[in-house]
Amino acid sequence: MRGTLYLIPNALGDSELAGVIPDPVRAQAASLQYFVAENAKSARAFLKLVSSTHPLKQSLQETYISELNVNTAAEQIPGLLAPLHQGHDVGLLSEAGVPAVADPGAELVRRAHHEGISVKPLVGPSSLLLALMASGLNGQSFAFHGYLPTDASERTNRIRQLDQRSRQERQTQMLIETPYRNEAVLQALASTCAPNTLICVATDLTLGTESIRTCSAQQWQKEISAGTIPSLKKRPSIFLLLAKT
Repeated sequence: MRGTLYLIPNALGDSELAGVIPDPVRAQAASLQYFVAENAKSARAFLKLVSSTHPLKQSLQETYISELNVNTAAEQIPGLLAPLHQGHDVGLLSEAGVPAVADPGAELVRRAHHEGISVKPLVGPSSLLLALMASGLNGQSFAFHGYLPTDASERTNRIRQLDQRSRQERQTQMLIETPYRNEAVLQALASTCAPNTLICVATDLTLGTESIRTCSAQQWQKEISAGTIPSLKKRPSIFLLLAKT
C-alpha cells in the first residue's frame, strides 16, 4: 500500500507559526517521518517550531529530509517518492507559503499523480491569494506570471504586454520579484503602464510590517518622484495590475 504525499504550507516570513498554520496541519507535520523540502536546514527550523506545540514522531536528527530545488536533476525526482512506495507518508514542505505554487515541488506532485500516489493539500497561507484578496482588483479573472525579465528593455516590453492583456481581457495580472529588485520593478510598472492602470503592491504579508496599497500608475509615479514611497528593499512583495478599459 502506498503512502500519501501531504502538501504542507509554511509561514510567509517570521510570523508566529501558530498564527498562520492551522493546528491540524501542524499536527500532521509532526506525525511524519519523511519530508521533501527546498532546504533541509529551514525545514528543520519549521519542525522545531512545530514541536513546541506538537511532539514530533521522532527527533529532528532521526527525521529524513530530502531536498528538491533548482539544482535537483529530473532523474532524481522518482527517488524522492521511494518512501511513498514503501508505504510511508511524506510531507512536501514549502520554503514559504504553499507548496508547488511558484515552487519546484510541482514536479514532484506531477510525478506522484503519474505513479498513482495520493496527494493531499493542506490549508495554509498563499501570498498570491492574500494579495489578490486585499487588492480590490478583479478576483474573477487573474493570471500569475512569475518573474519579469531582468533586462530593463525586455522588462518594459513585458509590462506593456501585461498592461495590454489586462485591458483586453479585463484580467488582473500578478507577478513577483526578488526583493532587492522590488523598487526597480515598481518604478518600471508605474512608468510603463497606462496612467489610469491600477497597481497594487502587497508587502510582508502576514507580518507585523505588512503593507498593501492599490492606486493608479500615475499616483505611484508621483510618489516615487517625490520620494515618499516606503522602502521595499529586502521585503517580499507581490505586484498586481488591472488596466482600465
